[in-house]
Amino acid sequence: MSIAGESPGAKPPENPSDESVPKLPGGIEGIILWTDYAVQQALIAQKTIESTVDTAVEATRSRIDRILTTSSAHFNQTIDSLQDLKSDYSTYEDIAFGKIKEGFLLAASRPLITTGAVLGVGFLGLKRTRQFFYYNTMRLLFSEETLLSRADAKVKQLRQSIDLLKAESEKLEKKALQAEEDVVRGRTKLRQAGKQIQSVINNAYKIERQARGLKDVLRELPSRESSRFRTQVANVAKEAKKERNALSKEVTRISNHGISV
Repeated sequence: MSIAGESPGAKPPENPSDESVPKLPGGIEGIILWTDYAVQQALIAQKTIESTVDTAVEATRSRIDRILTTSSAHFNQTIDSLQDLKSDYSTYEDIAFGKIKEGFLLAASRPLITTGAVLGVGFLGLKRTRQFFYYNTMRLLFSEETLLSRADAKVKQLRQSIDLLKAESEKLEKKALQAEEDVVRGRTKLRQAGKQIQSVINNAYKIERQARGLKDVLRELPSRESSRFRTQVANVAKEAKKERNALSKEVTRISNHGISV
């Protein structure tokens, strides 16, 4: 080997970048130690690689097992769902065929109704019939819209009439208040007028009494001179009594209206 031919003072090459490599003595002993160290490092690297590969293989196996287990479970669940759907389809199919069979039996037992229904469906299936019903329906809809618009217009008219009635009622209320005030004023005036009439009646009584007293005085005078005065006094007393009776009637009318005099 070329290494064996080197001088005893030669040293093995060092890797300045690897600080973990130990410093070995020179000569053949150093070469042997260097070789042993390299072999040990190679064995350690091999073991590390093997353990890493084993770990990766185990992880891959576990993942594959889980995937297979999950896939089989999903597959079994899918099969069960398909079986359920198949059974449900069979059930619905039996029910549908049973209904169809019942319909045929009912149609066979009632041929007139069946014939009428078939003719009706066929009549409705015609193009002109469909157009007829379509246009009539649209006409009804338009007529409903027209009725709605007319009803809306009538509602507006009613609202306007109600507003007018409200305005008229407010005016009438104001007039009623004014009339009530006028009534109060009229009652006050009537009460005052009644009091004045009552005072006039009292004056008429006084005039009558004075006329009677004057008649008594005139009786003492000579007949020729007193006869003319007695006639005038009697006329005055009669007029006073007449006015008193008329005024008493007015007071009675005022009292009949609930006005105390």
